[in-house]
Amino acid sequence: MTYKTLLTIRTTPEGGSTALAQAEALVRRHDGHLDVLCLGVDRTQVGYYDASATAIAITSMLERARAEMQQVEADTETRLRASGVPFAVATALAPLGDLARVISHHARFCDLVISDLPYGGDQGPEAEIIVEAALFEARTPVLALPEGQLLPENLKTVLVAWDESIEALTAVRKALPLLQSADLVRIAVIDPPQHGIERSDPGGMLCQLLARHGVACEVDVLSKTLPRVSDVLRRHALDTGAELIVMGAYGHSRLRESILGGTTRNMLEHSTLPVLMAH
Repeated sequence: MTYKTLLTIRTTPEGGSTALAQAEALVRRHDGHLDVLCLGVDRTQVGYYDASATAIAITSMLERARAEMQQVEADTETRLRASGVPFAVATALAPLGDLARVISHHARFCDLVISDLPYGGDQGPEAEIIVEAALFEARTPVLALPEGQLLPENLKTVLVAWDESIEALTAVRKALPLLQSADLVRIAVIDPPQHGIERSDPGGMLCQLLARHGVACEVDVLSKTLPRVSDVLRRHALDTGAELIVMGAYGHSRLRESILGGTTRNMLEHSTLPVLMAH
């Protein structure tokens, strides 16, 4: 398994630079293809119709979004032509309320979505929508990166958060190309259930699965000594020198959609390391 089609999404000329640089690096490493979706976002509208807006105001807002989209497209094409990687640039214009549909349509046809962390800095409201749409609607893994921080070319240590859930197992399978390239994968199990199916050997079956794929791995059984699971994982990642965290993404139902759950959101809010998530 390898990553052959990678997608990153840009909404402003200043944003998404870290994700774009990481996508270029992974495309070279895996001999793949980079797709970039440049979005013009009308951030004033929740959907297609806004009864409080006049026709002149709506036209003005759409023109502003279109101009921003064209600027992002030009900047992206200039950068990628200089990089020499195979790429394709697509554009779309959408109100904030319709972004998830547009993003999920593109994301479902790629192996990995690469994004900046959706919180903090100058991130707009669309940043969270991008991650949610890719994870929950397209069911495509997302590699989220802190600003200015890329994965090292040769990964040394990767931390996998393991809780026996299908989401965590999906994340491990989707991260396999990166896990196989690492020197060591540490499987972190926090307060394993005393009467669970893996009670005698927490993380043992996952370790066996990875070992058969040529992955060197160890199991770390941890106690929840901090208020949040995400806090325990981040501290352990720091203590072990991990360069990447792999974990399942969990959501809370909201009508037909999903929003990021507590542990997932906290990790994306506070992580200082790249995080690969899948649902």
